[in-house]
Amino acid sequence: MRTGFPFLDDGAPVLAFAHRGGGRHPEILGLENTRVAFAHARALGYRYLETDVHVTRDGLLVAFHDAFLERVSDGAGSIEDLDTSALARVRVGGREPVPTLAELVADFPDGCLNIDLKSSDAVTPLATFVRDHGLQDRVLVGSFSGRRIRRFRRLAGPRVATSASPGEVAAYVMLPSRLARLVTRAGPAALQVPHRCGPFVVASARVVRRAHAAGLHVHVWTVDDPEEMGLLLDRGVDGLMTDRTDILRHVLRRRGLWPDRSHRATEEA
Repeated sequence: MRTGFPFLDDGAPVLAFAHRGGGRHPEILGLENTRVAFAHARALGYRYLETDVHVTRDGLLVAFHDAFLERVSDGAGSIEDLDTSALARVRVGGREPVPTLAELVADFPDGCLNIDLKSSDAVTPLATFVRDHGLQDRVLVGSFSGRRIRRFRRLAGPRVATSASPGEVAAYVMLPSRLARLVTRAGPAALQVPHRCGPFVVASARVVRRAHAAGLHVHVWTVDDPEEMGLLLDRGVDGLMTDRTDILRHVLRRRGLWPDRSHRATEEA
C-alpha cells in the first residue's frame, strides 16, 4: 500500500521501530533514548528509530521521554526548567548524556525518526527544526495531544507525515472507513496505537482494514512478546514498535519480512 509519504513508502514489508532505541534489550538496559541505544539498534539493522522530544528552557530539542529526569538519570527536576548547560551534566543510566535531536539526525543520517511530541513548548521548535534540516521525508511526528498535533501540522505543512491523535484513532475504531476518513481528512498518515487498552482491543483486524481502506498505515506499540507480534502481523499491521529489538528482528526474519538491506548489514551481528 502506498501512502504518498516517503517515510512510510520505503518498500519494507513491515516497518520495524526501535522504541526509544530498544531500551529493554539486555545489552543496553537503563540506556533508553541515548545515542548508545540508537547505535545499538542501527547495528542490529533497524532504520526506524522511535524517540520523544522535550525542549529545554533555552529552546534546545532533546530526545527524552519523561518530563522529569529522575526515573532514568542522575538528574533532578523537569527538562523545561533546565538550560542547555545544566542538561549537559545529566547522565542517563549514570553514564550517557541526554542526546539532542540535532545530534541524532547528524549521527544517523540514513535513519528515519518517529518522534513523539511530549510538550506543547516543543511544537514550534520541532516544526522549525524539520524545515531547516530538510527532514520532511525522514520523520513521522505524533502526540497524545490532539491540539498539539494539529498545531504541528499547521506549522510543518502537509508534506510531513503525522500519526493520528487519540480522537482520530477513535474515529477509526467507531466509524466505517468512509466516515472516519471524512472526520479525519487532511490529518494522519498512520494510526499508531496500543494493541489493547485494558480489555478492549484497539489494533483489531477491523480497525486495520478500515485504516487501509483510507490509505493509512497501522503501527502498534510497544510489543515485546513474539506471539503477540505474530498475531498482529497476521492481522496485517504495517509496523511494530518494540523495546526488544532482538526479538522483533528474529520474528520478522523467521517470516521473511526483515528488510534485505538490513539483513545484509547484520549477518555478523
